[in-house]
Amino acid sequence: MHRDRFFDNHMRGIDWEAVCRKYEPLVARITDRAELNDLLGQMVGELGALHSQTRPGDQRTAQDGSTQAFLGAVFSRAAGGYRLDHIYRTEAELPSEASPLAQPALGLREGDLLTAVNGRPVLEARDLSDLLRNKASQQVLLAFKRGPEALKPVVVTAIDAIRQGSLRYSDWEEGLRRQVDQASQGRVGYLHLRAMGPGDINTFAREFYGQVDREGLILDVRRNNGGNIDSWVIEKLLRRAWAFWTDAHGRPLGTNMQQTFRGHLVVLVDEFTYSDGETFAAGIKALGLGPLIGRRTAGAGAWLTDSNVLVDKGQVRAAEWPQHHIRNGAWIIEGVGVPPDVEVVNLPKETFEGRDRQLETALNLLMDKLGKEPLTPIQPKGIPAYSKAR
Repeated sequence: MHRDRFFDNHMRGIDWEAVCRKYEPLVARITDRAELNDLLGQMVGELGALHSQTRPGDQRTAQDGSTQAFLGAVFSRAAGGYRLDHIYRTEAELPSEASPLAQPALGLREGDLLTAVNGRPVLEARDLSDLLRNKASQQVLLAFKRGPEALKPVVVTAIDAIRQGSLRYSDWEEGLRRQVDQASQGRVGYLHLRAMGPGDINTFAREFYGQVDREGLILDVRRNNGGNIDSWVIEKLLRRAWAFWTDAHGRPLGTNMQQTFRGHLVVLVDEFTYSDGETFAAGIKALGLGPLIGRRTAGAGAWLTDSNVLVDKGQVRAAEWPQHHIRNGAWIIEGVGVPPDVEVVNLPKETFEGRDRQLETALNLLMDKLGKEPLTPIQPKGIPAYSKAR
């Protein structure tokens, strides 16, 4: 199935039957589907192609295991309880996405001390996580103190690990957006796309049009895990204003084409920018819309239909459609990635300390560009007087 859907009928010069013979002796040692998946993954790895992940089929799952729950925040053990160090931040326009502890009616603050969960003192347990086990999607009663004063108990709904991870990601995004806004005094906007799927269209529309009047924009596709909306996003960035309207006082109302970004653009990429995130980055570069800053992308440039699924829902994805440059037909992205125009490495220690050198470089580049090539303000030259003499 992988052979019949792979983008090269000649399997990139590899003898596929010989590869099969190489791995076939290991089949007799397989004891479950997980080991088969591992073997299939090793086999297709011989092609050196991305988008060739193995997806598990009919596998046994544990039915008696416990699941962990969270509160959308960071706690640290302290004298008397667990200190609320940080409540994860989210987009203010999406109140339904907020952390359980960020609900305005609760009145909680960072620094408050969690003392009990469902009436049980937190320090009696080995860890706070023990008190939240199997509580995901359930209401829990929390007791807090602020200094010596006990606060009114609050009831919140605990969340699962996936939601906790998403909140942590949102907090990272919100932190970078605020950093850019403060450092540029509102002149530069920031927009991050986690992927290129339906939900990311919503993200782009909400955040791009909310910052369309900025003089500069940092569009971050680091860690973007792909999808297929690159053309739609690039289409919005290609729009060019050619006229504008004014009111009776000569004040500009808007441009034609409407909702057009007129400022300078920078795109952030890294080694985890994958699939359609890479196609987007390559398009930005090919169309000259702005420089890429960061690291060379992953190199998953061949797209696919995901149609080679087995009866038990198992799959070894096959990369089906490689990309080529329209100018000269050259092979692009697959296996080589998209190189940045300005290479910047985020060192582990600096990242641990909260520094983002790639973002800093993008911001400095934009501010320098705005100094040298400021955005021309929209200003009418006046309305000619009407004259009957023609």
